Formats: sequence, C-alpha cells, structure tokens
Amino acid sequence: MGNGSRPQSTDGSASPILELLALFVIVHALQLVTALLGLMGTLFVLAPPLSVNPWTIVTSVYAHGGLGHLVSNSVALVVFGWPVARATTRLRFHAFFLVTGAIAAVSQIVLSGLFTGLPVIGDWFQLRPVLGASGAIFALLGYLVASNRLSVGVSSFVSVPRWVAILVFLALAVLVTFATAAPGVALIAHFTGFLLGLLAGRARVLNVRSSAGADRPAV
Repeated sequence: MGNGSRPQSTDGSASPILELLALFVIVHALQLVTALLGLMGTLFVLAPPLSVNPWTIVTSVYAHGGLGHLVSNSVALVVFGWPVARATTRLRFHAFFLVTGAIAAVSQIVLSGLFTGLPVIGDWFQLRPVLGASGAIFALLGYLVASNRLSVGVSSFVSVPRWVAILVFLALAVLVTFATAAPGVALIAHFTGFLLGLLAGRARVLNVRSSAGADRPAV
C-alpha cells in the first residue's frame, strides 16, 4: 500500500455502530422474507420455552417488530452507542451489545410471569415473545451514565460503599424503566439491560488502555 493509506485502528472506532445499523437492516429484510414462508417467528422471535429455538436468544437481539421499531432503536443506538464505541474496541463493543441484549431478552421471558395478575402493572409484564435491541441499547445508556467523565470524577473523590452504589443503581434502573412503561413494552428487558450497563460502566469493562497506560473513560 502507498504511504497515503491509513492503517485501520482497532480502538476508538465508531465503525461498530455502522456495522450494527447494517445488520439491523439485513435482519429486517430477512424477517420480511421469512415471514412469507412462515419462518420468521422460528428464526427471530424469542419465546418460551427457551430450549425450543435457542438460536433466537442471539437473533432476536438484532430483529425488530416493524419499521418504526427499527428506526427508533437505530436512532437510540447512534445517540447512546457512538460515544461508547469510540472509547473501546470493535470486538468488545459487539460482545457487550450481544451479551447484554441476550441476557435482557432472556430475563424478560423468565421473569415476566412473576408479575402476571398484579393490579395496575400486571398488563405491563405479561409473558410475550421478545425481539429487538432495546435491552442492549439500555445497557449502552447505563454504561454511559456510570462511566462518563463526571461520574468517574465524582467516584474518585467520594468513597461510596458497594452496597450503597448497588441500591442507587437499582433505584435508577427502576426509575428509567418506568419512564418507558407502557403495555407491550419489554420493561424487564429494559431494566435488566440498564442495570447491566450501570454495573459494567462502574467496572469500566469496555475501557481500553491508552498508549500512556491510563484507562480512557467512555465519554
């Protein structure tokens, strides 16, 4: 290659966002095709029992319930994911997105039945099939909240017991979750994703070390 070519960086790249957006579009197109064949649910929708179509634990993270769902998640991914992607590696970002999204989706299936029949909020927690990247996107939001420069700076000056931090994270996750509350919304997945993001941000699991040897905060 000539001297004018630039080597591709493995750190601080926003390319995972573009890759995920492309994957969203590809998967959505596959959903449309497989829906005509009656296979969309089998291939992309996570539903109980989890052992029947276990691959949907992965594929459901990148699938969406319609064009509006796809667009809203894509916008949220750009807003919350871009700063995180620029502060970590492509591999870590994709692994974080998939793992948190899968755990959030599985938690929605496993735990939603516990709230069925409760007054007022029972309709919000009905056991329904799950698809979409919302759990992973809420994890990115949680990571931003816990790992931004302001949060890191405050935590370096104020010593907070771990149990207090966990209680604060739980309360914050509940508040953010119910801010999105509506029948049909995967609230448990939102709660789980956001809480996972907060814990991961506090631990700074996505941070890479700079050439000077110091960790770079997400934003």
